Amino acid sequence: MKLITTGSAGTMESNDIMITVEPTDEGGVQVELTSSVYQQFGKQIIAVIRETAAAYGVENALITAVDKGALDCTVRARVSTALMRAADCRDYVWEVRQDV
Repeated sequence: MKLITTGSAGTMESNDIMITVEPTDEGGVQVELTSSVYQQFGKQIIAVIRETAAAYGVENALITAVDKGALDCTVRARVSTALMRAADCRDYVWEVRQDV
């Protein structure tokens, strides 16, 4: 996925996460996380963000996340939406997960 602009998704409400994705030319996927539960769940949140970006084939991006206690499924949804907006992609592929 080629990122062409800045994309964001989410809110600053409780149990949500605000994700902002910016394209970069190099440096891989960099994640900056601010969270009130960073000590307990920071590594997991960063891992979910990186896994989601990798699933979309993103190689270089700066992803800024401000977490307010979001669950993994919410993190995935927000990152996916921000990536699609940053790529100006309107060709959505919806999936139904059987393992949930």
